[in-house]
Amino acid sequence: MNNRGARRQPEYDVVVVGAGPVGSAAALACAEYGLSTLCIEEHGTIGYPVQCAGLLSQNAFHECEVSGKSVLNEVSGAEVVTDSGNHLLINAGVTKAFVVDRGILDREMAERAAAAGAEFRLKTAVFRMEGNRLFTRGVEGHQEVSYKVLIAADGPRSSIARLRGMKRAGFYLAGVQAEIICENDPLFVGVYPDASPEFFAWRIPIDRKRVRIGLAGMTRVKEKFFSFSQRFPGSSLDFVLGTIPIGVMPVTYGDRAMYVGDAGGFAKPTSGGGVYTGIRTARHAAATAHHCIENSVFDDASLSRYEQLWKQDIGKELEQGLLMFRMRQTLGPVETGRLVRALSDPEILDIIRQYGDMDRPASVMKELLKKPALYRQSGMLIRCGIRMFTGYTL
Repeated sequence: MNNRGARRQPEYDVVVVGAGPVGSAAALACAEYGLSTLCIEEHGTIGYPVQCAGLLSQNAFHECEVSGKSVLNEVSGAEVVTDSGNHLLINAGVTKAFVVDRGILDREMAERAAAAGAEFRLKTAVFRMEGNRLFTRGVEGHQEVSYKVLIAADGPRSSIARLRGMKRAGFYLAGVQAEIICENDPLFVGVYPDASPEFFAWRIPIDRKRVRIGLAGMTRVKEKFFSFSQRFPGSSLDFVLGTIPIGVMPVTYGDRAMYVGDAGGFAKPTSGGGVYTGIRTARHAAATAHHCIENSVFDDASLSRYEQLWKQDIGKELEQGLLMFRMRQTLGPVETGRLVRALSDPEILDIIRQYGDMDRPASVMKELLKKPALYRQSGMLIRCGIRMFTGYTL
């Protein structure tokens, strides 16, 4: 193909595609290793458009390594409400998650990466790849960018994965969210499993008078969201659409590239959240890039180090979460009602309050395994429910 008109740029050690939290975390880590780093973002403003519910666990927020400027609210628990009238309140009594302004958070992360030496190029999209070269178009015209290692952090519909013909995540959920004016309790997130039987719906308090309501699923998502939204009369201030990949792509590296965050399908199958797992993968990708560049090795065998690192870190949780996601598809309103009733056992609630973790729900399972009497009492439903509800509430 004719490449005339594309201005050639100096070769970078690392090019990161995507300047969301995951891309900025990768750019920061690479720059801190002393690698020449370029971060490309197709949008003109970092942090917009917003495609996230904006609820971060404590671990996820701390992984972002930012100030508290983006924090709008702190929540200490969740209430699960079924259509059959069952209600479960889990109150940890301490802050478990932060409601954030993603625009502010994303920009602060990008600013830290830029301060460390990473270069950012906005309004720039990759439209073709050849070997270790990217061809981009944007406000600065057509450009040719060379790299030693590429980190794809360009979201669930990753253009890099598409151009490279990579196999993708196993499932994709569509998400819809609106911010509305509505009186609510600012301490608790709401979870509504029956509003979207393939996943769940949510209510995230911004303050006493504003909430984010949303829903994710695979079929009739807008129709389900409209029905769910009738529970919250109030004026709408904002409307967001998004995509959630469920299931890590079969191979997360190849041809000098590594796929991180949603681009690699690293969203948590129990909650759809991708900031914590995404930033963890970004740091592992940066460490692998540093190793490859230091040793001048760029073959797939060397890049496989990245997959080994993330599997040791979060692989087991993601694998177990995918099993729970598949099991979720088999549960209807009757089963979710039984789950909520079973989880209301005071002893179980106490364990969930102490050990519940949005990012690593297996920790609560370890504690419950020490009490086999609870399993004999509640059976398979309780085993499924504990993972399902603790995974996307606390």
